[in-house]
Amino acid sequence: MNKYTITTEYEGQRLDAFLCAVLGDVTRSQIKKHIEAGKVFLCRGRTSLRPVKKAGEPLKVGDIVEVGEFESNELSFEAEDIKLDVVYEDEHLVVINKPIGMVVHPAVGNKSGTLVNALVYKFSLSEGTAAERPGIVHRLDKDTCGLMVVAKTNSAHEKLAKQFEPAFAGEKAAKREYIALLEGVVKEDKKTIETKIARNEKDRKAMAAFPKEGIKGKLAISEMQVVERFKNHTLTRWQLKTGRTHQIRVHAKHINHPVVGDETYGLKKQVLMKGQFLVAAKLSFLHPMTNERLTFEISMPSEFKALLKKL
Repeated sequence: MNKYTITTEYEGQRLDAFLCAVLGDVTRSQIKKHIEAGKVFLCRGRTSLRPVKKAGEPLKVGDIVEVGEFESNELSFEAEDIKLDVVYEDEHLVVINKPIGMVVHPAVGNKSGTLVNALVYKFSLSEGTAAERPGIVHRLDKDTCGLMVVAKTNSAHEKLAKQFEPAFAGEKAAKREYIALLEGVVKEDKKTIETKIARNEKDRKAMAAFPKEGIKGKLAISEMQVVERFKNHTLTRWQLKTGRTHQIRVHAKHINHPVVGDETYGLKKQVLMKGQFLVAAKLSFLHPMTNERLTFEISMPSEFKALLKKL
């Protein structure tokens, strides 16, 4: 059972649109069937939870929405023999170099070809936070490639997950560095970007940056450093102090230098490359059992190198 409390950013939104946004790859028709099956509940004011009757029910601040589990045949998935780039493995965890275009875990309407489908074929994994997310400690966007750590045991998962929590800082926190090619020439050599990030009011599948002093969204902090400047582009390195959805992509757009190839936040017409130029190039964390800091770094994909050479 998934539970959500409605805040001001969702006030007045249709229930089905809200659920499509927060549940991920689920269609409105699937949400409607779920509502008709009596599996979506609403608590408003002092009333008790009641089954929702209308998919278009407008939401109010303070509403509590609970969504029952989808049928197992809707979310079931199979192990698949998909080639993986394994960077490191021991009995507690595995570090993967995820390719561009691979979704991390199955969801309704997207049950095959994901990283999880490949992982369960090769490894015994932790239970994860949900049935379709075994082993998944943190995620990368579909079109972001690079390093991810996956837990094999529940104990390892719990200890690793804490290191990726936004409020967890200091020497015990996981550290992530990304390389991104941005549109335009960035003037500053270094820049710290602090905003809040929340759902885009006009596009519920996208995120947007809001003033850090405001009440909307969650605090997001990114540190950007210029690596090399080209005529119309800038190669940059990013360190995340928090881990919000689409954080680098949103912050890059916020400073008017979107990531090259980003179809959601970037330029409408893009001819430089297929996919987005964003790679999780470096990952560092404390081993959940030995407490030793492990650090992994990969080079960027060959197509990225070829584009830089061309530039």
